Formats: sequence, structure tokens, C-alpha cells
Amino acid sequence: MKVAYLGLGIMGSGMAANLVKAGHEVTVWNRTPKAPPDGAHAADSPRAAAAGAEVVWICVSDTKAVREVLFGDQGVEASLRPGMTIADSSTISPVASREFAARVGEKGASFVDAPMTGSKVAAASGQLIFIVGGEEEIIERLQPLFSAMGKQVTRMGGNGMGLSAKLAMNLIIALTYEGFAEALTLARRLGVDAEALVPLIQSSMVRSGVIEYKAPFVLGRDFTPNFPLRLMEKDIKLMLEAAEQSQVKLPALETVEEIYKQAHADRDKDYAATIKVLEGLAGMGSEGK
Repeated sequence: MKVAYLGLGIMGSGMAANLVKAGHEVTVWNRTPKAPPDGAHAADSPRAAAAGAEVVWICVSDTKAVREVLFGDQGVEASLRPGMTIADSSTISPVASREFAARVGEKGASFVDAPMTGSKVAAASGQLIFIVGGEEEIIERLQPLFSAMGKQVTRMGGNGMGLSAKLAMNLIIALTYEGFAEALTLARRLGVDAEALVPLIQSSMVRSGVIEYKAPFVLGRDFTPNFPLRLMEKDIKLMLEAAEQSQVKLPALETVEEIYKQAHADRDKDYAATIKVLEGLAGMGSEGK
């Protein structure tokens, strides 16, 4: 398929590379100039990248960025035509995504929200899990692309429902990691060996994939971004906005948001760096001791 891939960030670079490896014709664009994956072509604007594409795949930072990519001065809108499909893997507002879908539909094109779960490693290895909202027929048409980039595709319903489910998933991740970070901080303060605690956690009923993945980085004090703190903070704001709109109370998440605000200096590090706030409040040193 002829694909325009827009956004070569932590996840996007690996995703675009896997589309090329699967034999698709890929043209890429990134806001800041970046070398394209081997075998891909580079364009100087979203509009130019989308010209002639069957599918435009977007993976950028937030709602504002998606709006600009689609409808800005050099946006995709000018290149839209009947039969084209837009797939957006950015984590953004479900309400805004539905608005984008409607506007794209006015040009005869289709739109699906296709956020994913998985790390930078999963993006590079084609093991992502896609959480999709949109028409079944369109999702089926995109299956060759999903297969190139991921291991599972789950349709959650119509437009916006993939994003709604993704926010719920990320809420669990944020709260699970916060629980681990607080428990680890308390245990260390009480004199427990963290290297002994983590295997105990993972052998018990409180085991977690989040803990399994993050624990080695935390114990090694490696906060290189796999999922930048600033993006998780953005997602937490989206969760709280959605909760307010739906008259749902999320008291635990409101508390976690305060930790993220205090971790602002580490906004470009992995969200696991929020443990440093807890350690600081506990009077522990920079190495968590």
C-alpha cells in the first residue's frame, strides 16, 4: 500500500520502519527534520506526504499537533480525496478525534483512531497492540498495515472508542506504577532490600506487567524515555477531562497528577522518574537511598 507516515518520534520511527520492511511504499514527515527509515521517502510537509497516499498514518504528541497535521496551512486536508483513510495512533481527546473524523468524512475519506499500547521496543519489533475505533470495513482494509506494526488489533467500537479505551488503559498504568513507586520507597526507607522485594512482588498476586517492565530501569536508575513523563502527564489531563465531562470522580488519579506536577524538571525523562519525587519527600538521596 502507499502510505504517508506522519511523526517519527519514539514510537513512530519503528512503526514506519516496519511498514517499509513489510513492502509498503512509505513517505514520511516529521516536524523537525529527521532521516527517514531505510527505504522510505521524506516529504517537507504533511500535505506533500499525503499527496497520492492510500493511507495517512499519524503518530504525534497531542490533540493540538494532530489538528495542525490534519488542518493546518500545510496539513493533510488539502490532499484528502474519496477513498483515502486516515489512521491516528496519537493519544488525544476522544471528543476532538470524533470532530476530526467528521471533518475528514466531509471530503469522502475515512478516519479511525488507532492508539496502541506497547513500548519503544514493541514498536521497533512490530509487537504493538492496537486499540481501534472506527468502521469494521475500514479496519479490515488496514489489516496489512496493522500486521506489519503489531501483534493484535482490538476494535472497541465507533470513532473515539479506541481512544476512550486507551485512556482507561493508561489510567491503570499510571496508578499501578504509582503504587509500585510508593511501595518501593516505603520499603527502602524501612530497610528492605529492593533487589529482594521485586522478585517477591512478581511471585505474588500483586505481580504486574508494568512492574516487570519498569523495575529493572528503576533499580538501575535508568530513566531514559520509553514513555516520556510529559506524555503521561498529558494523558492524565485527558483522563481527568474525560472524567469531568462524564461526571466520573477519579480521586486516586487526581493525587497522582500532583506527583507529575512536582516532577516537571524530569518531564523529558521516562515517567518512571516520578519515583524521585517520592524519594525526595522521604528525605532520600539522588540514588534512592
